[in-house]
Amino acid sequence: MKNILYIPLALLLLAGFSGLSCVSGCTGDDIEIVETDSGSSSGTGTTVISTDTTGNSGTVIISLDDEESEDNINNTAFDRTVKVIFSTSGNATVTGASDSLKTVIDGNGVTITNISTERVVYELSGTTADGYFKVYSERKQAIVLNGVSITNKSGAAINNQGKKRCFVVVEGSNILADGKSYTATPDGEDEKAAFFSEGQLIFSGEGSLKVTAQGKAGITSDDYIRVMSSPSITVTSSAGHGFRGKDAIVISGGTIDAQVSADMKKGFSSDSLVMFTGGNTTIKVTGNAGYDSDDQDYSGSAGIKADRQFLMSGGTVTITNSGTGGKGIKVGSSNDRVALPASEISGGTLTVTTTGANYTKGDVSSKGIKIGWAVKSGNKISSCSGNLTVSGGVIKVVSSKSEAIEVKGEITVTDGEVYAQSSGDDAINSGSTFTVSGGYLCGISTANDALDANGNFYIKGGVVFASGKSSPDLAIDANTEGGFKLYVQGGILFTMAGLESGASLSQSCYSSTASLKKDTWYSLTVDKTTYAFKTPSTAYTPLVVSGASQPSVKSGVTVNGGTSRLGGMMIEGGSVSGGSSVSLSTYSGGNSGPGGNMGPGGWH
Repeated sequence: MKNILYIPLALLLLAGFSGLSCVSGCTGDDIEIVETDSGSSSGTGTTVISTDTTGNSGTVIISLDDEESEDNINNTAFDRTVKVIFSTSGNATVTGASDSLKTVIDGNGVTITNISTERVVYELSGTTADGYFKVYSERKQAIVLNGVSITNKSGAAINNQGKKRCFVVVEGSNILADGKSYTATPDGEDEKAAFFSEGQLIFSGEGSLKVTAQGKAGITSDDYIRVMSSPSITVTSSAGHGFRGKDAIVISGGTIDAQVSADMKKGFSSDSLVMFTGGNTTIKVTGNAGYDSDDQDYSGSAGIKADRQFLMSGGTVTITNSGTGGKGIKVGSSNDRVALPASEISGGTLTVTTTGANYTKGDVSSKGIKIGWAVKSGNKISSCSGNLTVSGGVIKVVSSKSEAIEVKGEITVTDGEVYAQSSGDDAINSGSTFTVSGGYLCGISTANDALDANGNFYIKGGVVFASGKSSPDLAIDANTEGGFKLYVQGGILFTMAGLESGASLSQSCYSSTASLKKDTWYSLTVDKTTYAFKTPSTAYTPLVVSGASQPSVKSGVTVNGGTSRLGGMMIEGGSVSGGSSVSLSTYSGGNSGPGGNMGPGGWH
């Protein structure tokens, strides 16, 4: 059985969860998200989410064990079922209510106030083009969507004013839509989306739900949103975010499709955590950057915005953003400047593509993944926060105008597969230390460095494939201007455009200055193991390779079988045939590249 831990925020702070490293000294207290496991083979546990960035309040508890979780509707006993049937030709009807369930019916507008101690199931069905369902309750409850279609011309289709857990069971085909203006909201009461809830929203079931939002967001909880089981949920929003979970959005199952076209809005938005443990999620964003009058700053759209942390251990997530200044994933708030727990990808498949131009006003750039924030004082970074650890999964990120992946703190790759490509800036940029000890890592840039660290860069293991722009840009760049260095201590390297000058090469490297052919398969053999790498459409010299023993390289090989990795740019296993041998000589290191804090690939 899982242990449910209630850990006060103050204890987390006293425990000294630092997890934070920067080039010029980070500031602020870090607040950790804690997972516990009592021996289950599933490896899931309880997640403790710190919800207050100032350190003044408590935590939110989410158990990731689906069988034992309080989010599992099967673990809650209900006392009564109330059926609400909407009508196209008359008033809605309500059956099963008691005297303690105060019911008001206004045409097809239904409001129920639960003043009892009962936990109630509200089953909604029927169709209305001008109605709503609204509930007030201090108890847990469930809303069963059983073939219902609700359009509210003046507000939310469903409005839950209860602050307790609200289960949403999706059965059959269901449609919800709001109006372009919210004109009937009582003073002092929130109504932020076509489907709005003050409390947690936990979706389950096997049906479909289509939400169309043209006045505000699609689905919003002022607590957290979780999707379990296998519902299919589609949200199309032309006015607000697709999904908005103030404390968290957790996708554990189901099929999610979010399409957002409003400027500055997000597919998923949370003030704290966005986490994927399963499911199949597709997010498409087309809105441009603009001036946010609330924050008094310029802001761009994003597929996912998590102000504290992004976690992914399973599922499939596909994000596209074509908006000007748009990002695929953004972690960290530019306004709060609080220290962030590390984001981590340990499983699943993540694909991010951004194609929008950079937004010149406010310097809002279009990036694939951006994690963290930094404060610049003169020519130095005075404080920063935001680390990324990759320990599993498959990640493919392509950005046409700026970095594919930018992390303001440290990047650590221990396993998994990471492919990043940029035609506008670095493929991957770390604001601090960059460490590769396992897995597969590919960076390709036709505009700048492939892999760039503003601190030390350590290659201790794994397979690294990097292609940067020709001199003065590099395949792998460390911040030598700031007193840092590239260390090659192990692993398999296949790089084009050279390494940072002054590199420490404790594992021997070899080079060929012969012209590299574009769109061509090269093989690299080390200790009888062969890898095949396909050069990009622009291939730069020199070629620098490294392995545990002296490698051999062939150009123009034919690849047969094997496992495709790194966005199809690498094949492992199988066999190669043909090709011509490439002459290699000992490489002592040393291309002079800008990099650093203020050069291309640095802070901006």
